[in-house]
Amino acid sequence: MTTPHLPDQIEHLPTDTLVPYARNSRTHSPEQVAQIAASIKEFGFTNPVLIDADNTLIAGHGRVMAAQSIGLVTVPAIRLAHLTSAQRRAYVIADNKLAENAAWDMATLAREIEDLIEFDYDLSLLGFDSETLDAILPEHALITNRPAPEKPAFEYVEKYSILVLCKDESNQAQVFDTLQGQGYDCKVLVN
Repeated sequence: MTTPHLPDQIEHLPTDTLVPYARNSRTHSPEQVAQIAASIKEFGFTNPVLIDADNTLIAGHGRVMAAQSIGLVTVPAIRLAHLTSAQRRAYVIADNKLAENAAWDMATLAREIEDLIEFDYDLSLLGFDSETLDAILPEHALITNRPAPEKPAFEYVEKYSILVLCKDESNQAQVFDTLQGQGYDCKVLVN
């Protein structure tokens, strides 16, 4: 059995010197980048990005985007110069997928979140949406802690229309006057 490679140092590199991997198949929505940024603000930059010998990102694309969004000029990085080209490409995928394969101990998770509620901690920093939190802790009625939905700026009312094609302008005026006389709300269209 070979001993796994252990990095010997963490570098602090300017974010503008880091090159996103062009074929990175993992995507980051603006909402998720904002969540990562909030996490960095709250907890610090606790997970260094991984780069190759040429400063191309292997892991940490979302963390770099989040760091840049909050004005961090440098981030911690671990250089994985020992990987072959194939290993680098595979690890870009494996790093994300292996984390997804983990499961939650729902009872323990619920207890931890309940304790955080007791601390009046901002649960949005955990990364769960409010519907998921409600499902984990239905007895806490977290829905009452959400702001009331905004009233739409307009109220949608269904309207039904009939388009009547007229022979000419005088026929259009005659049809319009007839329908208005019968109490219909009419509009004139010219195309």
